[in-house]
Amino acid sequence: QVQLVESGGGLVQAGGSLRLSCAASGRTFSSGAMGWFRQAPGKEREFVAAIRWITSNRYADYRDSVKGRFTISRDNAKNTVYLQMNSLKPEDTAVYYCAASFATYTRVPIRAQDFGSWGLGTQVTVSS
Repeated sequence: QVQLVESGGGLVQAGGSLRLSCAASGRTFSSGAMGWFRQAPGKEREFVAAIRWITSNRYADYRDSVKGRFTISRDNAKNTVYLQMNSLKPEDTAVYYCAASFATYTRVPIRAQDFGSWGLGTQVTVSS
């Protein structure tokens, strides 16, 4: 079982930046996948970004609306995944959830059901 703890959320003006962190504890793994999803009030949870790694190789995928603005990365030594969010827009406002998977994939998983472990979420609010 892995525990995921998100941090880094907050209130920022449109055009600003935030960096979310997701620290995984309880297990270290040389391969796997972690991702970020978000849920705005009254909306479905949606995929934001995910990263798959096998030892030092990394593969990432993003939803179209964040490509070029968000970057997902992983620090193996810290067992932590980051989501750097730049040029934030009011429509990015949501609770952001970190997720992890130990399954073996040949692609970057992007569906919520691909992930078995979830954090409690961190609020991101972008004011206009």
